[in-house]
Amino acid sequence: MAEKRNYQVIIIGGGPAGLTAGIYTARAGLDTLLIEREMIGGQIANVEKLENYPGFPEGIGGFELAQLMQQQAEKYGVQIAYTEATGLELKGNTKLVKTAEGDFETKAVILTGAAKRRKLGVPGEAEFTGKGVSYCATCDGPIFRDKVVAIAGGGNAAITEALHLTHFASKVTVIHRRDQLRATAILQERAFAEPKINFLWDTGIEKIEGEDFVKRLRLNNLKTGAKSALEVDGLFVSIGFEPDTAYLKGILTLDNEGHIITNNEMETAVPGIFVAGDTRSKLARQVVTAAGDGATAAISAERYLTEQAGK
Repeated sequence: MAEKRNYQVIIIGGGPAGLTAGIYTARAGLDTLLIEREMIGGQIANVEKLENYPGFPEGIGGFELAQLMQQQAEKYGVQIAYTEATGLELKGNTKLVKTAEGDFETKAVILTGAAKRRKLGVPGEAEFTGKGVSYCATCDGPIFRDKVVAIAGGGNAAITEALHLTHFASKVTVIHRRDQLRATAILQERAFAEPKINFLWDTGIEKIEGEDFVKRLRLNNLKTGAKSALEVDGLFVSIGFEPDTAYLKGILTLDNEGHIITNNEMETAVPGIFVAGDTRSKLARQVVTAAGDGATAAISAERYLTEQAGK
């Protein structure tokens, strides 16, 4: 638990954006607390290998990269509290960060998380979650050794997980609502060349069925309207993330999807509150852009605190 209740900077979220921000603020001599509700590294902690992060030509495991970032942040004095941020209140220039372990005060807040997996929202999804429906191939892939599985999605995350599942499953069917993938070319090439992977295009999942465990998916061709069923032992859902920012409504300006709107300096409409990473309204959501956001937010926070001290 954190050593005290008042810090110069509080960072909410322990992914690449938050850890990078912490490295920068702590190196600047700012008393920094980082709050993370689950695992340091955020979403990248479950990524088997990152191949597009600069400096690692052979790739690096997401968990390994997160550990290195954490070690670097702690080396410079970042304190880490493993608890959930549940609210944010403004008291003049002071920000009160409410958590499950009590409240913390600060002059500057950097919001860097979190996002949660987007659900399909179809009958059977909630019922069979943990019983054949999964949102993490890295976590649950070994359970489906020699089984037939499907994965919903067509972006980088979905295709990366489909490729990972081929290490365990006997067959992987990618179900995509469009007629082409959104994943990068190199991932598409690998997936198309993998004999265990096949594709169902222009297809939506209408219902998940089973008894004690998933047995089949009820499908709908979005172009022809044709109905079909696919017998599977499991379904992995990888259709993106949605920002967990509901507790910030009424405090910060959000876009239509719930992402926080900032300027290029990561500043929000509220002085002293900055945003970095996937919860920010922006084009690219990659590890490298999250780290860049974190560095910029930290520099902006340092400038803000210096200006406040001079008043």
